[in-house]
Amino acid sequence: MKQSWRQQAACRGLDPAIFYPASDDDDDSDVAKDVCAVCTVREACLEFALAVREKQGIWGGATERDRRRIVRQRRRAS
Repeated sequence: MKQSWRQQAACRGLDPAIFYPASDDDDDSDVAKDVCAVCTVREACLEFALAVREKQGIWGGATERDRRRIVRQRRRAS
């Protein structure tokens, strides 16, 4: 899977720990979500995480719980 979007990611060079909070709690993920909110490749990042069923971290502004919900919604819609 082509991942050239990573080169333009707003998180590039930041401490990865920001994107792997101790819990799915909104307060713990706010910093990561703020970075994602201004990222130009947010959608590509999220789609990558959904495609590989990423189980940890904040990807494309979505927690694991958010991504599970998106997958369920897409299954229902298809």
